[in-house]
Amino acid sequence: MRLTRWAEQPGSWPNLKLATITSFVGPLGLPAEIDRFGTVACVAMGYGVATMVPIARALKDVGNKVISIVWGQTKDTLFGHERLASVSDELIVATDDGSYGSKGSIMDSLEELLQGSERIDRVIIIGPTCIMKFCCAITRRYGVKTIVSLNPVMVDGTGMCGCCRVSIGGQTKFACVDGPEFDGHEVDWDLLMARRCTYSDEQSKQLMYQCWHCAQW
Repeated sequence: MRLTRWAEQPGSWPNLKLATITSFVGPLGLPAEIDRFGTVACVAMGYGVATMVPIARALKDVGNKVISIVWGQTKDTLFGHERLASVSDELIVATDDGSYGSKGSIMDSLEELLQGSERIDRVIIIGPTCIMKFCCAITRRYGVKTIVSLNPVMVDGTGMCGCCRVSIGGQTKFACVDGPEFDGHEVDWDLLMARRCTYSDEQSKQLMYQCWHCAQW
């Protein structure tokens, strides 16, 4: 895609000269699979909440019942849940300290939902790598198809560098062009998490605010 922009006046943002040509690459990857599955649980944390909103909306628009689950350490760290609630049939909120919703982890909320009387036909998870891994271990026990949105280290985003390669069902895939969504039960989570820790020493100095001080967040 090529964009040509004429700056209206000198110094205007983004301070482009007359007829500057700027190139963009994207969007890449494959679109989310939207179909009528039945009852879908959308599990999201952090930035994943914003990403989940259009997916939940699209799933609901084609006739699915959408139950969304979000988590935060405290009430003050929750964000985007009101917007996600507006495109869901039901919203389940949990916080680590119990200051809003139920007290516990997002895995607790997911397992409680799966243990309930309502059949869950599909689970979609967007969040930290370690949380997606733990949630997939839960859904595997209940035999529920689970889709995850992977976020490995990426460089060029075009499939050329191979930095975002992941192992799915024993086959190498590039998250930037083959993903980002994959069957969570086929992901080699140990390999993915090891690759994401490549720059953990450098990241830990800047990201000490992260929950559990984990490089996977």
